[in-house]
Amino acid sequence: MTERTPIHLGSGEPILMLHPFLCSQNVWRTVATRLADTGRFEVLAPTMVGHRGGRRAQSWLLDTVALVDDVERRMDEIGWRTAHIVGNSLGGWVAFELERRGRSRTLTAIAPAGGWSQHSPGKYETVLKFLLGGPALLAARLLGPRILELPFVQRIATLPVSGPADGPSHPDLVNLVEDATHCTAYVQLLVKTLRLPGLLDLAGVAAPTQLVLCEKDRVFPSPRGTKYFVENLPTDAQVIRLEGLGHIPMLEAPGIITEVIAEFIDAHTEPERLAPPAG
Repeated sequence: MTERTPIHLGSGEPILMLHPFLCSQNVWRTVATRLADTGRFEVLAPTMVGHRGGRRAQSWLLDTVALVDDVERRMDEIGWRTAHIVGNSLGGWVAFELERRGRSRTLTAIAPAGGWSQHSPGKYETVLKFLLGGPALLAARLLGPRILELPFVQRIATLPVSGPADGPSHPDLVNLVEDATHCTAYVQLLVKTLRLPGLLDLAGVAAPTQLVLCEKDRVFPSPRGTKYFVENLPTDAQVIRLEGLGHIPMLEAPGIITEVIAEFIDAHTEPERLAPPAG
């Protein structure tokens, strides 16, 4: 698997964007470009360890620590001590762990994973969903993006990631199929999820945080799939609920997600740092 250069655009306030399980930095391309085009933000969107275009795992027992360590190295490589961190699903889990290490100026968690204790039913439900998708991934690996041409397959493919049937564009669906079928960490991360607890001590999150929940999220459906975060995050955490959107909302509503991210960062950034450089 060839390692891919991360998306790195713009200048200004640093924003680190982390993708979901089975995906890659591709899911952030439109939103990253829109944020960079404001002239106020420098955006970094890497692909995490074990995912298509990311660095290879150094051991079979891949865990969250390895993902976080890799992202920290990428931040260090470009000279970022801290950043505004945005994570979706697995990326949200990693974002909370980076905040715990003091690397976050603000945290935007979009449909984050890790909202369970050691033996929470929600954890086993999540793993079961991904295991049931295994045969579909195998078929997609054999057929490639051509599988999307089969009857009803495109709708089946959109169900886990979007609300409406016409959510992601066809090119985005092709990228999702390619990413998912070339994710070498598929089994490793499911085993990790089964043997370890999710996010602990959420009440200790110190960075300004917004939790973004999606009405049509079929991976972590509300309220049972989001209750852990709503009940355990600090009381000053902001909760935003997006109507009609699914688990990876930046693919179906990049404008809304860009606005949600930018407005939160603007609200927690000093005016002198926020102003674009003079031309």
